[in-house]
Amino acid sequence: MHWQTRRFLIDLSTPRVMGIVNATPDSFSDGGRHAAAALGARCAQLVEEGADLLDIGGESTRPGAAMPPLQEELDRVMPVVRAAVRLGVPVSVDTSRPEVIAAVLSEGVDIINDVRALQWPGALDAVLRYPGTGICLMHMQGEPATMQQAPRYEVVTQEVEAFLAARLNAVVQAGVSPEAIVLDPGYGFGKTLDHNLTLFREQAQLLALGRPLLVGWSRKGTLGQITGRPVQDRLVPSVAAALAAVARGARVVRVHDVAATADALKVWRAAGLA
Repeated sequence: MHWQTRRFLIDLSTPRVMGIVNATPDSFSDGGRHAAAALGARCAQLVEEGADLLDIGGESTRPGAAMPPLQEELDRVMPVVRAAVRLGVPVSVDTSRPEVIAAVLSEGVDIINDVRALQWPGALDAVLRYPGTGICLMHMQGEPATMQQAPRYEVVTQEVEAFLAARLNAVVQAGVSPEAIVLDPGYGFGKTLDHNLTLFREQAQLLALGRPLLVGWSRKGTLGQITGRPVQDRLVPSVAAALAAVARGARVVRVHDVAATADALKVWRAAGLA
């Protein structure tokens, strides 16, 4: 099992850790903690801690967040991208805008991680101009600004699976190799506590789509609802959720706390569990 990206063929026979690099002032978790000038060093630090991939984002997609102007997103992301692509690991950018996709791919980025699953006009075309680009397609009901107001599903796992199947088919039909694509169920994106937990318990059903799963549980609100912990105190719940996601078939876990997650996965591998 592997994930083909522009510069790297990522071996997914063991789970991989994707380190989150938020280049936003208003991220729900760590926005503004790392000054823009220090984000390149932050990328290097995450690699040293054990990140197998880096994921850089210039748009906060926390519930209620407004989208920044295009130039602001570019200004946030581009300096970090230029530093990150020199670090010898695959670099992903979390964006939906075709202009940002084109700009970061022109700088050598390997992966586009799109919470809107390349549905915006021009987004898929921008990816296709750079053959071999890795893609993560995520499920989200609604938009970040409104997604948590009243999410509704009849059968959440079936609906998430149907959406991901449709987007996977559309992207492959457009000319992207299936080996370049991973799928993300989108925990916390237009889903209540019950939706998230049902989808989590049934996550392995999504493996029927035939592509690896990338999962992000790190510091999310559902973990706060379960434990009562504020966002800054969700290290242990986040690591536990990452391990549970791997147990249910995830091959990439997207996390803030790279060292702790990488250590936990080392123990699991040593025990023959991952």
